Amino acid sequence: MILLTTPDDTRAFGARLAKLLRPGDLIILNGPLGAGKTALTQGIGVGLGVTGDVTSPTFVISRVHRGPVPLVHVDAYRLKDFEVDDLDLDASVDESVTVVEWGHGMAERLADSYLEVLISRRDDDTREIELVAHRGDWADRLAPLLPQT
Repeated sequence: MILLTTPDDTRAFGARLAKLLRPGDLIILNGPLGAGKTALTQGIGVGLGVTGDVTSPTFVISRVHRGPVPLVHVDAYRLKDFEVDDLDLDASVDESVTVVEWGHGMAERLADSYLEVLISRRDDDTREIELVAHRGDWADRLAPLLPQT
C-alpha cells in the first residue's frame, strides 16, 4: 500500500511510475470520484514528457497527448461497452502508454498484460494506492516503487 497525502504527491508518484513505462503499456485506474485518477495521470504525463496539460477527458471520452511516448488518456465512466478502436484515436495503442480511468471490466482486453491501480481516499484526503500487476513483467518493473518491508 502506498500512501499519498496531497494531490501534488499523487502527481509526483505518477511521474515516478512513468519512468517505468514503455510503449504498449496499459494502466487501468479504478477508484471513486475525486480519488485522484486524473492527478495520477497528470504525473504520468509529466514523467513521459508529453506536451500540453493533461486534463480529465470525461466529456470528450479520450485525449491523445503527444510526446516522446504518446499518452492516450481515456475516461470510460460513461461508456457501457468500451473498445479503444471505436474511439478513432490518432495514436496506436502499441506505440503509446494508455491510461483508462474507470476501465475495470472493459479495458483489460486491450493488452496481454496490464497494471491496475486501485485508488481510495481516506477521510483526511490521504490517498491509498494499490498496484496490481496482471501478467507480464509488471511485478519486477514495479519493485522500485513499492515500500520496502
